[in-house]
Amino acid sequence: MRLRIATWNVNSVRLRAEQVQRFVTEQAPDVLCLQEIKCREAEFPVNAFIEAGLPHIRIAGQKGWHGVATASRLPIEPAPLLELCREGHAREVGVKVAGVEIHNFYIPAGGDVPDRAENPKFDHKLDFFERLTARMSARDPREPIVIVGDLNVAPGENDVWNHRYMSKIVSHTPVEVEAMRKMQASLGFIDLAREAIPEPQKLASWWSYRAEDFRKSARGLRLDHIWVTPGLRDAAFRQGSAACRIHEDVRAWDRPSDHAPVTADLGL
Repeated sequence: MRLRIATWNVNSVRLRAEQVQRFVTEQAPDVLCLQEIKCREAEFPVNAFIEAGLPHIRIAGQKGWHGVATASRLPIEPAPLLELCREGHAREVGVKVAGVEIHNFYIPAGGDVPDRAENPKFDHKLDFFERLTARMSARDPREPIVIVGDLNVAPGENDVWNHRYMSKIVSHTPVEVEAMRKMQASLGFIDLAREAIPEPQKLASWWSYRAEDFRKSARGLRLDHIWVTPGLRDAAFRQGSAACRIHEDVRAWDRPSDHAPVTADLGL
């Protein structure tokens, strides 16, 4: 079977419920992982997801901020709760679908100052990565685990519009990139977008609202990721190469999120 997993920082699920329905109709994800839903569980537009054919939903909500949700066409089973956020924010939700463990994260952005001592938000971000690295290091790389979400780090030189400039800006500083690399190495996670579209091609999934034409300004960052353990390598490469795509066209819809969705297919 094909299991299509999508991740999307939707930047308010209630504002963009119709866009979610359109995306689901056009791309047919089996599992849709959302970040920044910006609502509590009781405020989540469940009916829109049922109508879209994703009736199985797990929500971690919060009033006005953060929040993640995973909706599935297939039944959901519980996955281990990792409890990574020291501030108690709604930033993670885990599920099992078709035997695959999927962890959906909205990792803290980290504020503006890339210094742990001066900026508690930056320290929180690195702490989140460190906790996730520790949790994953205790697992077996043969287990079928997927990490998705807005991880708020663009790791490679070609995942930002200007490497030299962005190396001083939160989201691409050396300390953040190193924290992400350590987490990736914990189980040998495979970055499916980069497997599908290797370096040195530029890739981005986020573009600031400040640009009137995000394509013309071309100042994007690749903050949204789908990673799989080695235990899912064969499933991810069932078609001979990784079937992973950033849906940049969605960023051009009316009143869009500043993030584009990312999808990846697993052949189970």
